[in-house]
Amino acid sequence: MRRFREWFSIRLAKNPGQIVLFAILFFNIAFLFLSAFIISRMSLSGTEHLGFLEAAYYTVTMILDAGCVSFVIEDIGPHNAVIAIACLITIVIGMISFTGAVIGYITNYISGFIENSNAGNNKLYISNHFVILNWNSRALEIVNDLMFSETIDKVVVLVGSNKEDVKREIDECLYETIKRENVKLRRSASEMGKLKGWLYYQKHKSKNRLTVVVREGDVFSLKQLYDISLDKAASIIILGSETDNTSKAQEGDIDGFLNGNSLTVKTLMQVSDITASQYSVENQRIIVEITDDWTWNLVQKIIRCKQIKGRCNIVPIRVNQILGALMSQFSLMPELNTVYNFLLSNKGATFYTDATPFTDECEYISDELDNNDYVIPLTIQNNNGSYFCYYMSELETDKYRNQKHERTNVPIKLNKNYWVEKKNIIVLGHNSKCKEIMEGFVSFVSEWGYKDSDEQILNIVVIDNAKSLEKMNYYKDYPFVVNVVAAELFDKDLICGTINDFMEKNDEDVSILILSDDLVPSAETDADTLANLVYVQDIINDKKEANPDFKTETIDVIAEINDPKNHDVVSSYSVENVVISNRYISKMITQIGEKDAIFDFYQDILTFDTGDDGLYDSKEIYIKKASDYFEELPEECTAEQLVRCLFHATYDPSLPLNQQNVAVMIGYVKPGKGVTLISGDRTNMKIKLEEKDKIVVFSNH
Repeated sequence: MRRFREWFSIRLAKNPGQIVLFAILFFNIAFLFLSAFIISRMSLSGTEHLGFLEAAYYTVTMILDAGCVSFVIEDIGPHNAVIAIACLITIVIGMISFTGAVIGYITNYISGFIENSNAGNNKLYISNHFVILNWNSRALEIVNDLMFSETIDKVVVLVGSNKEDVKREIDECLYETIKRENVKLRRSASEMGKLKGWLYYQKHKSKNRLTVVVREGDVFSLKQLYDISLDKAASIIILGSETDNTSKAQEGDIDGFLNGNSLTVKTLMQVSDITASQYSVENQRIIVEITDDWTWNLVQKIIRCKQIKGRCNIVPIRVNQILGALMSQFSLMPELNTVYNFLLSNKGATFYTDATPFTDECEYISDELDNNDYVIPLTIQNNNGSYFCYYMSELETDKYRNQKHERTNVPIKLNKNYWVEKKNIIVLGHNSKCKEIMEGFVSFVSEWGYKDSDEQILNIVVIDNAKSLEKMNYYKDYPFVVNVVAAELFDKDLICGTINDFMEKNDEDVSILILSDDLVPSAETDADTLANLVYVQDIINDKKEANPDFKTETIDVIAEINDPKNHDVVSSYSVENVVISNRYISKMITQIGEKDAIFDFYQDILTFDTGDDGLYDSKEIYIKKASDYFEELPEECTAEQLVRCLFHATYDPSLPLNQQNVAVMIGYVKPGKGVTLISGDRTNMKIKLEEKDKIVVFSNH
């Protein structure tokens, strides 16, 4: 008895529902047999023919339907009063204990099952899916961009709290994206005629093919990670935490956020322990967001301990470094914002990578240009002992196209002394990436330096509040920063006066980079950008009124925003280069999640070379003025001819590979018409470069 009581108390504590179910079943079975025995033993009129099994059967039917008592008692009279009372008692007790209790338990079980499912306590039996751990301002864009992925159709998001809010955000974002894409498609289809346009629209209209499951739980729980089949996932994204923007962050909290992220390290340790296991699928990609050196160093140590070739592939992404490099490049060449917007998406022309038998970059590019009119070859890189080619095309499958036809050349005359023109930039405001933005300018100056002149190739004026300037030591470490002005956001006259003075002293085009503080409360997000934008627009309007011939294209405004909802407001001020900084990281993470080998390629193109030894090892995307780059503008020709002949004009077979400066044209810019990327069948695309046009090239220098 003591052992039974001990066993019973343990079972009751661990699973009380199970004990209740067994008790209900035991009581009902015992009651059923007892009732059947009593009814079968009552030798009254109408029941003498009933055996035990018949009595048991009729007992059950009476409990389920009281009208079935007539099968037991044919005539309820004075002689059958006892059996009638027994049957009624059986019916009442049976309805309560059997029907009521069992139905109640089952209902409660179903409710509990639904609650457990909603809470995410049930295991997901899925594979080859995309997992997002944690949620931040970039997560929504990752999910949104995955909708256009060719390989990912299942996404699991594990958040610590606010599951319903996250689900609502995702649903609204995907709905708006589909609606926006279909509006564009309908507008294009309307030009084809009624029937043809309708058929085209029905065939190509966007649909949500993405299945998104949001779970609420603990990212440090092994059980919950296994419950979302982490060991079977194709890619895992570990998003970094952000400061609490619901109220003013304390200075110490911000400094702590910028100095290290222990939660990211802890999450990676847990995830890598699972993915490095022999039971996990091969070639899993773990992308980790990093914003500081401390976290970077620890992640490198985890990679050294856990990374196994072919199994646990950890890709650390330095968010601030990448965004800083992008912002500096956009300031130097504003059209790059549009170029990267296209190339980092999963729509239209984009970057792809694949293993290749080629080891010589120039041989690969030449062979591809001779045999494939749908792919623009870019470069080759060695990744862990294997060679990968990188190319640009509309579809990944375009690499399998092979066209053999006669090629005709067009004469290309290049300016061998081409050098980038002097750059003048005004930086308004600050964000958490100011140092990384300045480092991007440092690498640009290091590569392009000076050309037959002592004049600086880059002049920058920074306008910011005194507190932020003090943190950056008033930019004294950067010789190209020619002026630093301390001005609060409300000092309109000082801000506008500084901008006007700088523009009057420089004849060249001026870029104005407006930064958005990403460490302010949510209610103040992008407020500084919008205020500074009003100032800049007012200056442009004043110049138009003073001089009707003033060309607005001499001022390039690059406005950074953190909240995509403010995009339309900023664009209404005639700003073409609106930079949604978080969106770039999201797009990059999405592509790396599908093909991790492309990460090295991104690191390469976002960094200018030092050029100290006269060699330029890495490649970048440049926007170059056609009239400066060519001695004579090429005649009108097909994109196939221009891309192929420009490459051969820059390729010198007599030079070793590390001294080549080959250029691959990927697009062009026409004033007032924007950027056009070369994609699809190049033989069907005509290009006529004019005096004020610019070309988009992929080259070392």
